Amino acid sequence: MLQKSSLLLCWNRWDSLFKPLCCSQSCTVMSFLRCTRSVLGIWQLRSRVQTEISAVLPQACSVCGFIRWKNTAANRAKNVDNQFSNTQWRHMVVGVLAGTGAVLVYGLYRQQVQQAEPKSVPELTSPSVSAQGNDVKPTYPIYTRQDVTKHKTMADGVWVTYKSGVYDITKFVDLHPGGNKIMLAAGGAIEPFWAMYAVHNQEHISKMLEEYKIGELSPEDQKLAISDVSDPYGNEPLRHPVLKVNSLKPFNAEPPLEILSDNYLTPNEIFFKRNHLPVPDIDPKKFHLEIMGEGLRSIQLTLNDLKTKFPKHTVTATLQCAGNRRSEMNAVRQVKGLNWGMAAIGNATWGGAKLSEVLKYAGIPENTNAKHVQFEGLDKDVSGSPYGASISIRKALAKDGDVLLAYEMNGEELSRDHGFPLRVIVPGVVGARNVKWLSKIIVSKEESKSHWQVNDYKGFSPSVDWDTVDFSTAPAIQELPIQSAITTPCNDDYLSADDDEVTVKGYAWSGAGREVIRVDVSLDGGMTWQVAELTGEKQDEDRAWAWKLWQLTVPLPKGQKNLEIICKAVDNNYNVQPDTVAPIWNLRGVLNNSWSRVKVTVRPSSG
Repeated sequence: MLQKSSLLLCWNRWDSLFKPLCCSQSCTVMSFLRCTRSVLGIWQLRSRVQTEISAVLPQACSVCGFIRWKNTAANRAKNVDNQFSNTQWRHMVVGVLAGTGAVLVYGLYRQQVQQAEPKSVPELTSPSVSAQGNDVKPTYPIYTRQDVTKHKTMADGVWVTYKSGVYDITKFVDLHPGGNKIMLAAGGAIEPFWAMYAVHNQEHISKMLEEYKIGELSPEDQKLAISDVSDPYGNEPLRHPVLKVNSLKPFNAEPPLEILSDNYLTPNEIFFKRNHLPVPDIDPKKFHLEIMGEGLRSIQLTLNDLKTKFPKHTVTATLQCAGNRRSEMNAVRQVKGLNWGMAAIGNATWGGAKLSEVLKYAGIPENTNAKHVQFEGLDKDVSGSPYGASISIRKALAKDGDVLLAYEMNGEELSRDHGFPLRVIVPGVVGARNVKWLSKIIVSKEESKSHWQVNDYKGFSPSVDWDTVDFSTAPAIQELPIQSAITTPCNDDYLSADDDEVTVKGYAWSGAGREVIRVDVSLDGGMTWQVAELTGEKQDEDRAWAWKLWQLTVPLPKGQKNLEIICKAVDNNYNVQPDTVAPIWNLRGVLNNSWSRVKVTVRPSSG
């Protein structure tokens, strides 16, 4: 039995809210049906969200690599509290659903929603009714992509777009099985992230997302941007929104460090992008590669020729920009160049024809007098000069040099940003020599005269400045030194004193095919060291072109408020990294391979 006060309250609210609306029997019936569907929908939604999250959790675990499901106990308690556990409340619900009191529930529900709804999220406009008059379909507010980008934090609300819709997922962030990786999509499109993690390509997940819909994208933003033919950068390819942009024109970007070591083979979409000039748009049917020079007959090869006249070879190799970790040099003293973090590096399996076989096809003599092989790309500056570079003839012709004319990357054709339709892959050598959009190969006694070969990508003493530098006195960077870096935890991260262990992850690589044999990790600023576990493909001696990923899980030091975590790598020639940046600082900010250092804070125990 309901108490008199409860019944009186129910009757008064019904009388004031709904009696004026119910002027006919049909109105009462329609209100009853709608409110019943709404109330049942609330209960079904709560239980279904919990069930579906539990169902998708194991799949998300295998795809994302780890799960930060921190609030299990809290969520369980919250769900229990949200149930109609109170006996008095159950009785009232039964009574309401049994009769015309259902209309009251609908009114109370609408009132609660209006009170709880954040003022920052606009309400739906007037509903549109279908031809049958039964289904009410809301008409949503219109937002621009600029509106969406303003909502990237929990404080401002977390908005994303999917197809033409706009969604406020703020309340779902803590429930996401993949932890806070969902925040990578905040303020932008969610499709690129769903493409990376295939577990999301399920109908029930799309339906869950619809429950957070708040608006539609403007018609203008639903269309792809039209190229500006007057701008040399007006026809650039689309890029993954997770990339951290260092410059837009030309486009240069790297992935967030915390996801770099999630995969042994770096996904093509987030592989760092280093462009010096506008990205050319090349018709593969019209493409041809010119080959000429010392002792060769000049020939032209089409893309189809390279695929059919030569066997396809695959090589797993790491590419690293000479300026990787330049930001750490900037912290010592300002240098000239893009402010790269520690993610201007990536690992991929490349497929294509071997350069040595193509040069033999072109008739290069066994005892050639040439010393260099020059490459030119189809990316050109305003004067028409192409990007160019060169490598030694020894590297180009060596059977174990594995230099490729690549047309595939991780089993897919090259993307435009990565050199479609053809690029050079020079394993073990700085990224600057791996020329993209390859159009010409010249066998020569001299190295390339390109600006990027002669007057850039060279190292100097810390004492050399821009008033005294002479680029002719230093050789062009080719094979790179030993390198390693910490990817997680990130600098300025927080750890909890409640955690028994801490896991440190990262990458390690050495140029010239030298294999990384050890990574040492310290949690106390270098006072003591422990050896990390290495993972990666087994490669031949002196052909270890790919990086090693590493991981170390150790007890969290007790009583420490701050930790300085350090890593350093050793290769099979016992090359090691220098401990600090200052002695290797140079005015171009290249070749930084100092110890990788991360400082984290340990939050006090909650107990």
